[in-house]
Amino acid sequence: MSRVQNEQLRKKITTAEEAAKLIKPGTNVGMSGFTGAGYPKEVPTALAAQIKAAHERGEEFQIGLFTGASTAPELDGVLAEVDGISFRTPYQSDPMMRRKINEGISEYADIHLSHLAPMIWAGSMGALDTAVVEVTAVKQDGSLVPSSSVGNNKTFLDRAQQIILEVNSWQSADLEGMHDIYYGTRLPPERQPVMLTHTGDRIGQRNYSIDLDKVVAVIETDDPDRNTPFKPADADSEMMAGYFLEFLTHEVKHGRLPKDLLPLQSGVGNVANAVLSGLASGPFEYLTSYTEVIQDGMVDLIDSGKMTVASATAFSLSPEYAQRMNDEAKHYRDKIVLRPQEISNHPEMIRRLGVIACNGMIEADIYGNVNSTHIMGSRMQNGIGGSADFTRNSFIAAFVTPSVAKGGAISCIVPMVSHHDHTEHDVQVLITEQGLADLRGLSPKQRARKIISTCAHPAYRPMLQEYFDHAQQVANGQQTPHDLRLALSWHQRFLETGTMQPA
Repeated sequence: MSRVQNEQLRKKITTAEEAAKLIKPGTNVGMSGFTGAGYPKEVPTALAAQIKAAHERGEEFQIGLFTGASTAPELDGVLAEVDGISFRTPYQSDPMMRRKINEGISEYADIHLSHLAPMIWAGSMGALDTAVVEVTAVKQDGSLVPSSSVGNNKTFLDRAQQIILEVNSWQSADLEGMHDIYYGTRLPPERQPVMLTHTGDRIGQRNYSIDLDKVVAVIETDDPDRNTPFKPADADSEMMAGYFLEFLTHEVKHGRLPKDLLPLQSGVGNVANAVLSGLASGPFEYLTSYTEVIQDGMVDLIDSGKMTVASATAFSLSPEYAQRMNDEAKHYRDKIVLRPQEISNHPEMIRRLGVIACNGMIEADIYGNVNSTHIMGSRMQNGIGGSADFTRNSFIAAFVTPSVAKGGAISCIVPMVSHHDHTEHDVQVLITEQGLADLRGLSPKQRARKIISTCAHPAYRPMLQEYFDHAQQVANGQQTPHDLRLALSWHQRFLETGTMQPA
């Protein structure tokens, strides 16, 4: 049975190839998708084939691509491979897309995830010509049941001049009712408070409302999300998770956190899942999460009864857990809320709820500044995503990373970060497998002593101490001592020799 129940839209069912022909060169396209969940599965591939054919004829054909966050090879990958993307925002993690960005073929605006929707509404990102959005079903009244991610879809559907829908029957029909699509956001000076005061509050509607006349094509699909299995937690991840859980226990003991903690946010990855696994066996009960993505560990916490509700904008599940979510979506509907990312990442919500944030990083310097986007200063890895949305506004902001990378050739604690994403003013806790540094209430020099002694790898600790001692001798001030001639010399040495260690 078709999931397109609206008669007007049923007449617009067509093939992905025909739909892709409606996307023209030089236009901006907003596509659904967030961490490999809920992205269109067939139109991007068909569009990539048409772009490739155009290039073979000597014709120019590129699009501007907007999404919620990272997607999958069937979207970012296929379009990047044919040099089909002139401009990309707000976040990506696809290897081919990353390569094209670093080769200078595709321009990339690395934008805070909470910022893009208001910028599109304000018109500062240019016109949005087409929205290509995956949904679970089209109701008889024309409303759309969201799929496994929400992201920026509401804004894309509202602002695009034309809409292409992919109706994916692989997505569980029981997802209906899990979403909370809020239509109350406004631009200044008409903004009003967003009346969400508890993690599980529902302040919007279940489904998307659209102008049916803007829909130019509907494609029916039955394709799974591209979900990547999580690697088993290694010893370093478990150590970092242990330090963080010990820190939370300490905060509860001293009355700085309630015994059921505050809403948790965690970035994607092994350390985040190790922290969540640790919580499952820890002393905390009645946990909640206000975050971007629902990961395997959160599903386990819900199943165990340790977590009562989790709010996010998308799933980021392994294949096994994605299938479980599909099979048991009805069971999870009152325990999981999926919202637009302008709400899931909203500074007002994060600050009001007192979120405890824990995110990954590439490197930190001895004063607590964090680089989460660039390798050796110039080469983009993925992007800032929502880490700054949470870091700047959370009650506690922590960052985690192994102390070394590339088999020890790179120290992840350096004299000065090669790119600033999160300044020392926003970073409260740093964690490596070596230890945890609570930086709250410390001056820059006090932070340096704590980070070097607690978080740096023993192979680099004497070098960092030597730099810090030297900087205090030659710096033009003693608030944040640096020797600017040497501050980035570790990165330069790696680029020249393949290691930060001196010969």
